[in-house]
Amino acid sequence: MGFFDKLKKGLAKTRETITNKIEKLVIGYADIDDELLDELEEILIMADVGVNTTERLMESVRKGIKKKEINTPEDLKPFLQARISELLANGSDETRVAVTGPTVLLVIGVNGVGKTTTTGKLASYYKAQGKSVMLAAADTFRAAAIDQLEVWGERTGTRVIRHEEGSDPAAVAYDAVKAAKARNIDVLLIDTAGRLQTKSNLMEELKKINRVIQREIPEAPHETLLVLDATTGQNAISQANIFTKAAPISGVVLTKLDGTAKGGVVIGIKAELSMPVKWIGVGEGVDDLRPFVAEDFAKALFAKS
Repeated sequence: MGFFDKLKKGLAKTRETITNKIEKLVIGYADIDDELLDELEEILIMADVGVNTTERLMESVRKGIKKKEINTPEDLKPFLQARISELLANGSDETRVAVTGPTVLLVIGVNGVGKTTTTGKLASYYKAQGKSVMLAAADTFRAAAIDQLEVWGERTGTRVIRHEEGSDPAAVAYDAVKAAKARNIDVLLIDTAGRLQTKSNLMEELKKINRVIQREIPEAPHETLLVLDATTGQNAISQANIFTKAAPISGVVLTKLDGTAKGGVVIGIKAELSMPVKWIGVGEGVDDLRPFVAEDFAKALFAKS
Protein backbone atom coordinates (compact mmCIF):
# COMPACT_ATOMS: atom_id res chain seq x y z
CA MET A 1 0.00 0.00 0.00
CA GLY A 2 1.40 3.41 -1.00
CA PHE A 3 1.57 6.27 1.47
CA PHE A 4 -1.41 8.13 -0.03
CA ASP A 5 -3.54 4.98 0.34
CA LYS A 6 -2.36 4.64 3.94
CA LEU A 7 -3.22 8.30 4.51
CA LYS A 8 -6.65 7.81 2.98
CA LYS A 9 -7.19 4.71 5.14
CA GLY A 10 -5.88 6.51 8.23
CA LEU A 11 -8.33 9.36 7.68
CA ALA A 12 -11.31 7.01 7.23
CA LYS A 13 -12.80 7.79 10.66
CA THR A 14 -12.15 11.52 10.27
CA ARG A 15 -13.75 11.36 6.81
CA GLU A 16 -16.77 9.65 8.39
CA THR A 17 -16.93 12.42 10.99
CA ILE A 18 -16.63 15.30 8.51
CA THR A 19 -17.17 14.46 4.84
CA ASN A 20 -19.69 11.63 5.09
CA LYS A 21 -21.76 13.42 7.75
CA ILE A 22 -21.91 16.57 5.60
CA GLU A 23 -23.09 14.43 2.67
CA LYS A 24 -25.81 12.84 4.83
CA LEU A 25 -26.76 16.21 6.27
CA VAL A 26 -27.39 17.95 2.96
CA ILE A 27 -29.62 15.10 1.74
CA GLY A 28 -32.06 15.91 4.55
CA TYR A 29 -32.52 19.55 3.57
CA ALA A 30 -34.11 21.10 0.48
CA ASP A 31 -32.88 24.58 1.40
CA ILE A 32 -30.17 26.16 3.53
CA ASP A 33 -31.57 27.40 6.83
CA ASP A 34 -30.30 28.12 10.36
CA GLU A 35 -30.96 24.55 11.51
CA LEU A 36 -28.80 23.14 8.70
CA LEU A 37 -25.98 25.59 9.50
CA ASP A 38 -26.18 24.71 13.22
CA GLU A 39 -25.83 21.00 12.38
CA LEU A 40 -22.93 21.73 10.04
CA GLU A 41 -21.17 23.68 12.78
CA GLU A 42 -21.64 20.76 15.20
CA ILE A 43 -20.12 18.32 12.66
CA LEU A 44 -16.96 20.43 12.37
CA ILE A 45 -16.58 20.82 16.14
CA MET A 46 -17.07 17.06 16.70
CA ALA A 47 -14.24 16.38 14.23
CA ASP A 48 -11.87 18.41 16.46
CA VAL A 49 -11.42 21.11 13.88
CA GLY A 50 -11.57 23.48 16.87
CA VAL A 51 -14.09 26.12 17.93
CA ASN A 52 -12.18 29.11 16.51
CA THR A 53 -11.48 27.40 13.20
CA THR A 54 -15.09 26.23 12.97
CA GLU A 55 -16.26 29.82 13.52
CA ARG A 56 -13.95 30.97 10.71
CA LEU A 57 -15.27 28.29 8.36
CA MET A 58 -18.91 29.05 9.24
CA GLU A 59 -18.29 32.74 8.65
CA SER A 60 -16.94 31.85 5.20
CA VAL A 61 -20.04 29.72 4.55
CA ARG A 62 -22.38 32.57 5.48
CA LYS A 63 -20.46 34.96 3.25
CA GLY A 64 -20.58 32.37 0.46
CA ILE A 65 -24.37 32.20 0.81
CA LYS A 66 -24.67 36.00 0.61
CA LYS A 67 -22.41 36.13 -2.46
CA LYS A 68 -24.43 33.33 -4.11
CA GLU A 69 -21.35 31.05 -4.16
CA ILE A 70 -23.53 28.62 -2.17
CA ASN A 71 -27.08 28.26 -3.51
CA THR A 72 -28.16 24.78 -2.40
CA PRO A 73 -27.20 22.37 0.41
CA GLU A 74 -25.26 20.33 -2.18
CA ASP A 75 -22.91 23.30 -2.68
CA LEU A 76 -21.72 23.14 0.93
CA LYS A 77 -19.32 20.20 0.64
CA PRO A 78 -17.28 21.48 -2.34
CA PHE A 79 -17.25 24.97 -0.80
CA LEU A 80 -15.91 23.66 2.53
CA GLN A 81 -13.42 21.40 0.76
CA ALA A 82 -12.00 24.45 -1.04
CA ARG A 83 -11.82 26.53 2.17
CA ILE A 84 -10.23 23.73 4.22
CA SER A 85 -7.72 23.09 1.43
CA GLU A 86 -6.82 26.80 1.50
CA LEU A 87 -6.30 26.69 5.29
CA LEU A 88 -4.10 23.60 5.04
CA ALA A 89 -2.01 25.03 2.21
CA ASN A 90 -1.31 28.28 4.07
CA GLY A 91 2.43 28.63 4.86
CA SER A 92 5.35 26.36 4.07
CA ASP A 93 5.39 22.84 5.52
CA GLU A 94 8.78 21.86 4.14
CA THR A 95 11.48 20.97 6.65
CA ARG A 96 14.34 23.47 6.56
CA VAL A 97 17.77 22.00 5.78
CA ALA A 98 21.29 23.35 6.20
CA VAL A 99 23.04 24.80 3.16
CA THR A 100 26.30 23.26 4.37
CA GLY A 101 27.14 20.98 7.28
CA PRO A 102 24.70 19.03 9.46
CA THR A 103 20.98 19.81 9.50
CA VAL A 104 20.05 19.86 13.20
CA LEU A 105 16.49 18.90 14.19
CA LEU A 106 15.35 19.21 17.82
CA VAL A 107 12.41 16.95 18.70
CA ILE A 108 10.25 17.89 21.71
CA GLY A 109 6.88 16.91 23.19
CA VAL A 110 5.28 15.52 26.34
CA ASN A 111 5.91 11.91 27.30
CA GLY A 112 3.57 9.39 25.70
CA VAL A 113 2.99 11.11 22.35
CA GLY A 114 5.59 8.98 20.54
CA LYS A 115 8.42 11.53 20.65
CA THR A 116 11.36 9.11 20.84
CA THR A 117 9.72 6.72 18.36
CA THR A 118 9.23 9.66 16.00
CA THR A 119 12.91 10.57 16.33
CA GLY A 120 13.81 7.00 15.38
CA LYS A 121 11.42 7.01 12.41
CA LEU A 122 12.89 10.31 11.22
CA ALA A 123 16.31 8.65 11.30
CA SER A 124 14.95 5.78 9.22
CA TYR A 125 13.38 8.21 6.71
CA TYR A 126 16.57 10.20 6.20
CA LYS A 127 18.69 7.03 5.96
CA ALA A 128 16.35 5.80 3.21
CA GLN A 129 16.99 9.11 1.42
CA GLY A 130 20.69 8.28 1.38
CA LYS A 131 21.60 10.74 4.14
CA SER A 132 24.09 10.08 6.92
CA VAL A 133 22.30 10.42 10.26
CA MET A 134 23.25 10.73 13.94
CA LEU A 135 20.97 10.53 16.99
CA ALA A 136 21.40 12.34 20.31
CA ALA A 137 19.67 11.04 23.46
CA ALA A 138 19.14 14.39 25.23
CA ASP A 139 16.03 13.17 27.09
CA THR A 140 18.32 12.32 29.99
CA PHE A 141 15.56 12.35 32.61
CA ARG A 142 14.26 8.97 31.46
CA ALA A 143 16.57 5.99 31.16
CA ALA A 144 13.86 4.33 29.06
CA ALA A 145 14.07 7.12 26.45
CA ILE A 146 17.85 6.69 26.19
CA ASP A 147 17.53 2.92 25.85
CA GLN A 148 14.70 3.27 23.33
CA LEU A 149 16.80 5.57 21.15
CA GLU A 150 19.67 3.08 21.34
CA VAL A 151 17.30 0.42 19.97
CA TRP A 152 16.37 2.75 17.09
CA GLY A 153 20.07 3.37 16.50
CA GLU A 154 20.68 -0.37 16.18
CA ARG A 155 17.60 -0.83 14.00
CA THR A 156 18.59 1.91 11.56
CA GLY A 157 22.37 1.51 11.75
CA THR A 158 22.70 5.00 13.25
CA ARG A 159 25.21 6.14 15.86
CA VAL A 160 23.66 7.40 19.11
CA ILE A 161 25.38 10.01 21.29
CA ARG A 162 24.34 9.44 24.90
CA HIS A 163 25.31 10.24 28.47
CA GLU A 164 24.12 8.70 31.72
CA GLU A 165 20.59 9.20 33.02
CA GLY A 166 20.25 12.53 34.85
CA SER A 167 23.12 14.23 33.04
CA ASP A 168 22.89 17.67 31.44
CA PRO A 169 20.84 17.50 28.18
CA ALA A 170 22.80 20.46 26.77
CA ALA A 171 26.06 18.54 27.25
CA VAL A 172 24.65 15.67 25.17
CA ALA A 173 23.54 18.11 22.48
CA TYR A 174 26.98 19.77 22.45
CA ASP A 175 28.84 16.46 22.12
CA ALA A 176 26.45 15.37 19.37
CA VAL A 177 26.96 18.55 17.34
CA LYS A 178 30.74 18.27 17.67
CA ALA A 179 30.62 14.63 16.58
CA ALA A 180 28.23 15.37 13.69
CA LYS A 181 30.53 18.10 12.39
CA ALA A 182 33.64 15.95 12.75
CA ARG A 183 32.03 13.06 10.85
CA ASN A 184 30.37 15.25 8.16
CA ILE A 185 26.92 13.97 9.15
CA ASP A 186 23.98 15.20 7.03
CA VAL A 187 21.23 15.09 9.67
CA LEU A 188 21.50 15.26 13.47
CA LEU A 189 18.31 14.40 15.37
CA ILE A 190 18.22 15.46 19.02
CA ASP A 191 15.57 13.82 21.23
CA THR A 192 14.86 16.21 24.13
CA ALA A 193 13.04 15.85 27.45
CA GLY A 194 9.28 15.38 27.42
CA ARG A 195 8.63 17.17 30.69
CA LEU A 196 6.32 20.16 30.89
CA GLN A 197 6.06 20.84 34.62
CA THR A 198 6.62 24.54 34.16
CA LYS A 199 7.05 26.60 31.03
CA SER A 200 10.01 28.45 32.52
CA ASN A 201 11.95 25.21 33.16
CA LEU A 202 11.33 24.03 29.63
CA MET A 203 12.27 27.42 28.19
CA GLU A 204 15.53 27.60 30.13
CA GLU A 205 16.49 24.04 29.22
CA LEU A 206 15.82 24.61 25.51
CA LYS A 207 17.58 27.97 25.57
CA LYS A 208 20.67 26.26 27.00
CA ILE A 209 20.52 23.50 24.36
CA ASN A 210 20.13 26.12 21.63
CA ARG A 211 23.10 28.13 22.98
CA VAL A 212 25.49 25.19 22.96
CA ILE A 213 24.35 24.10 19.48
CA GLN A 214 24.77 27.61 18.10
CA ARG A 215 28.34 27.85 19.34
CA GLU A 216 29.18 25.22 16.76
CA ILE A 217 26.50 25.88 14.11
CA PRO A 218 25.17 29.46 14.40
CA GLU A 219 22.05 28.89 12.26
CA ALA A 220 21.02 25.69 14.11
CA PRO A 221 18.73 24.14 15.16
CA HIS A 222 17.20 24.30 11.70
CA GLU A 223 13.90 22.95 13.04
CA THR A 224 12.38 22.56 16.50
CA LEU A 225 9.67 19.96 15.98
CA LEU A 226 6.81 19.47 18.43
CA VAL A 227 5.39 15.92 18.44
CA LEU A 228 1.63 15.72 19.09
CA ASP A 229 -0.72 12.74 19.35
CA ALA A 230 -3.67 13.19 16.95
CA THR A 231 -5.89 10.91 19.05
CA THR A 232 -5.98 13.52 21.84
CA GLY A 233 -7.80 16.01 19.59
CA GLN A 234 -8.25 19.41 21.22
CA ASN A 235 -5.75 18.46 23.93
CA ALA A 236 -3.09 18.36 21.19
CA ILE A 237 -3.95 21.96 20.28
CA SER A 238 -3.74 22.93 23.98
CA GLN A 239 -0.30 21.29 24.25
CA ALA A 240 0.86 23.08 21.11
CA ASN A 241 -0.36 26.37 22.55
CA ILE A 242 1.60 25.84 25.78
CA PHE A 243 4.77 24.79 23.97
CA THR A 244 4.69 27.75 21.57
CA LYS A 245 4.65 30.07 24.58
CA ALA A 246 7.59 28.23 26.13
CA ALA A 247 9.80 27.53 23.12
CA PRO A 248 10.38 28.64 19.50
CA ILE A 249 8.52 25.78 17.78
CA SER A 250 9.02 25.78 14.00
CA GLY A 251 6.65 22.95 13.14
CA VAL A 252 4.53 20.01 14.28
CA VAL A 253 4.83 16.26 13.84
CA LEU A 254 1.36 14.74 14.19
CA THR A 255 1.43 11.04 15.11
CA LYS A 256 -1.25 8.32 15.31
CA LEU A 257 -3.49 9.64 12.53
CA ASP A 258 -4.36 6.05 11.69
CA GLY A 259 -7.81 5.08 12.87
CA THR A 260 -8.61 8.26 14.83
CA ALA A 261 -11.76 10.33 14.26
CA LYS A 262 -9.82 13.40 15.37
CA GLY A 263 -7.81 14.09 12.21
CA GLY A 264 -9.55 17.45 11.99
CA VAL A 265 -7.01 18.61 14.57
CA VAL A 266 -4.58 19.13 11.67
CA ILE A 267 -6.87 21.88 10.37
CA GLY A 268 -7.11 23.41 13.86
CA ILE A 269 -3.34 23.44 14.37
CA LYS A 270 -2.78 25.12 11.01
CA ALA A 271 -5.56 27.67 11.42
CA GLU A 272 -5.59 28.47 15.15
CA LEU A 273 -1.86 28.38 15.82
CA SER A 274 -0.59 29.37 12.36
CA MET A 275 1.89 26.53 12.84
CA PRO A 276 3.21 24.39 9.98
CA VAL A 277 2.54 20.65 10.14
CA LYS A 278 5.85 19.22 8.92
CA TRP A 279 5.36 15.45 9.32
CA ILE A 280 2.47 13.06 9.85
CA GLY A 281 2.36 9.47 11.07
CA VAL A 282 -0.33 7.16 9.71
CA GLY A 283 0.68 3.85 11.25
CA GLU A 284 3.05 1.91 13.48
CA GLY A 285 5.44 0.96 10.69
CA VAL A 286 8.87 2.54 10.26
CA ASP A 287 7.84 3.92 6.86
CA ASP A 288 4.53 5.36 8.10
CA LEU A 289 6.01 8.75 9.05
CA ARG A 290 6.28 11.08 6.07
CA PRO A 291 6.51 14.79 5.28
CA PHE A 292 3.12 16.49 5.39
CA VAL A 293 1.74 17.52 2.00
CA ALA A 294 -1.35 19.74 2.41
CA GLU A 295 -2.76 18.89 -1.02
CA ASP A 296 -2.55 15.14 -0.35
CA PHE A 297 -4.14 15.51 3.10
CA ALA A 298 -7.08 17.53 1.73
CA LYS A 299 -7.52 15.07 -1.14
CA ALA A 300 -7.51 12.09 1.26
CA LEU A 301 -9.90 13.83 3.67
CA PHE A 302 -12.52 14.40 0.97
CA ALA A 303 -11.85 11.26 -1.08
CA LYS A 304 -14.58 8.74 -1.75
CA SER A 305 -14.33 5.87 0.73
